[in-house]
Amino acid sequence: MSPLNIVVGITGGIAAYKAVGVVRALVLAGHDVHVVPTEGALRFVGRPTLEAISRNPVHTDLYEGVAEVRHVAIGQAADLIVIAPATANSIAKLATGLADDLLGNTVLASEAPVVIAPAMHTEMWRHPATRANIATLRSRGVTVVGPAVGQLTGSDSGPGRMAEPDVIVAAALERVAASASAAAQHRTGDLSGRRIVVSAGGTREPLDPVRFLGNRSSGKQGIAIAEAARSRGAEVTLIAANLEVADPEGCDVRRVSTALELRDAVVAAAQGADVVVMAAAVADYRPVTVSDAKIKKDAGDGGLTLELVRNPDILAGLGSEPHSGTLLVGFAAETESDDEHLVELGRAKREAKGADLLVVNRVGWNEGFASDENAVVVIGAGGDVVTRAHGTKLSVAHDILDVVVSELTTTARAATTPKESKPI
Repeated sequence: MSPLNIVVGITGGIAAYKAVGVVRALVLAGHDVHVVPTEGALRFVGRPTLEAISRNPVHTDLYEGVAEVRHVAIGQAADLIVIAPATANSIAKLATGLADDLLGNTVLASEAPVVIAPAMHTEMWRHPATRANIATLRSRGVTVVGPAVGQLTGSDSGPGRMAEPDVIVAAALERVAASASAAAQHRTGDLSGRRIVVSAGGTREPLDPVRFLGNRSSGKQGIAIAEAARSRGAEVTLIAANLEVADPEGCDVRRVSTALELRDAVVAAAQGADVVVMAAAVADYRPVTVSDAKIKKDAGDGGLTLELVRNPDILAGLGSEPHSGTLLVGFAAETESDDEHLVELGRAKREAKGADLLVVNRVGWNEGFASDENAVVVIGAGGDVVTRAHGTKLSVAHDILDVVVSELTTTARAATTPKESKPI
């Protein structure tokens, strides 16, 4: 299983000490684990322990991290939420949708699978209110693991003991696998009959026969989008800029090198396409002149001066032309570290480029480019954040295409809905 972004919620029960084992098992399995304890949980397990085991900072305050919108960002980025232990009080709050703490907000802001491990005294577990709350959560798709029968606090014994960490972890990961399988079945064929153009890779602007101006894009995200679209039934044209990998199976691959070549190939392929995804990293500038021979170093210590000219903005060019029959999806790679500012940059760029959707991803020395994983924010019309996706580039590709399918469906529905007649 690919690494997941997992939130482990811990609520205020004596079984909270066993949650450390849940966190540890998930971390050792290679997952990125973020612990969100309630204030009550921290009365049983200390913050330093949770941070040391999870290898991530632990947050509890609903009003911290306001600039990065932490109270919803944690849930939006989650692939899985596990709450262990889940006390009777926390189960009641989940059932009624209360969000008076960071954990409650995290659950409400997430579309990820939720797994809870109840832990309480037998009388509390058997109470009609608890039984009704559990039934409500199950009806919403929440997976309930346990409780087990055994020794409780003091001399009490019976049903209500929290399931063991290995049982919880196995059930949680099985739930993710089942959700992924169901999503794959749902996606099968949902792009049949659609023609999609995807650009991928990084352009290279030659200085001479051996040197060029380029960027660090590997093209992995664009290739993943092409592969995902093909698996969902689309006819895919991949405009490949300097990719050094095998061609994706079943795609019409057209290889280019420079920004001008990429522009010409995309414009030609976009004619009649249902979707154009501009995932390639295109050079903003190119040299005014290209030397026919290798540029030699000067005998002295003098430097080299290059005169550059701006390349055409391919995405903006496509967006400035009428494209009502084509959904235009742009990409923006930014180094902005603040999440709120990153989204604002994406909103401004989507508006300026005329794209229908803009996928914003943070890049840096050790993230984004050349990595097997990605984290993106998809911005739609009006600047709304349509979705956030995190994980392998293939899983991110499917999340992006989920939005594309939704947009295509909405557009088709609007086109076929009879307009209300008006009196003459």
